Amino acid sequence: MKRHFDDILLGSIELFCLAAESGSFTAAALTSGVTPAAVSRSISRLEKRLGVRLFVRSTRSIRLTEGGKAYFEQCRQALTQLVDAERKVTGEQVQPSGTLRISVPTTYGHHRLLPILPAFRASYPLIKVEVHISNRNIGFREEDFDLAVRVRAQPDSSMITRLLEDAALVVVAAPQYLKRAGIPRTLDDLAKHECIQFDLPSSGRQIPWIFKDGGKDREISTVGNYSCSEDVLGGVTLAKNGAGLFQTYRFGVEKDLADGSLVEVLNPFSGSSRPFSLLYPHGRHLPSRVRVFIDFLIEQAQVWQAATIKPKRSSKRK
Repeated sequence: MKRHFDDILLGSIELFCLAAESGSFTAAALTSGVTPAAVSRSISRLEKRLGVRLFVRSTRSIRLTEGGKAYFEQCRQALTQLVDAERKVTGEQVQPSGTLRISVPTTYGHHRLLPILPAFRASYPLIKVEVHISNRNIGFREEDFDLAVRVRAQPDSSMITRLLEDAALVVVAAPQYLKRAGIPRTLDDLAKHECIQFDLPSSGRQIPWIFKDGGKDREISTVGNYSCSEDVLGGVTLAKNGAGLFQTYRFGVEKDLADGSLVEVLNPFSGSSRPFSLLYPHGRHLPSRVRVFIDFLIEQAQVWQAATIKPKRSSKRK
């Protein structure tokens, strides 16, 4: 096999990856125990070899060029594979470590992901977890995320998609609202009620409510004078304070239903759900910190699904 790399070049690639990860030649120098000038020389050496500019430099910052981003992605995978290969050969048992970056929607973040992170870190204390809580779809390469949880994830050949759970939907309201406005008994009754709206962040379109009617899913466009965007939990807060009816995920209001601050309505038409899935780039060599978290979350999702007990439908009217 022909030799393509010498020790100096491999060292330059490592320094390049450190600079790309930290966004700073100085930070890369501190991590590696060399001077910022040495890091700069190594990057220049790489750029000359490749004939490609890797960083856009200014007096205060650096950022990767498009070519630099593509090169960094491949170099990071290659270096990670080398480290893993060395550990396998030597039999070294090293705990997963490093920073794990996850993007998650607000409701799933607060009610599913955040509560289990302490248990995950108790098993893997060397992993630092950064959670981006937003309903905005992030760019994996552009924003350097490892994983994302998404509701109704669209098919994408560049992504691996693993279903976490089909989250049951429920319509809820505060007792004081139902006392004032009455309890809806049929889907047609929704037209007479204040229905709290949620706007999709991507389009601004109001999400239709979904029900099981005659064994089939039925979408209904409701109306109301309250509208929330970005954070679904805003609709729950409005409902708890008597603003009107709101359709949301059952797992997000279980405690409120249990303590009576919210009441479920239209139970005979329940049964619809929306899928939450875990996404990560296809073909990327997964660092051990990412692999162990995927296994942890999938196992936890199985527990959630097993614990989901479909509410008994009652024909008795209150």
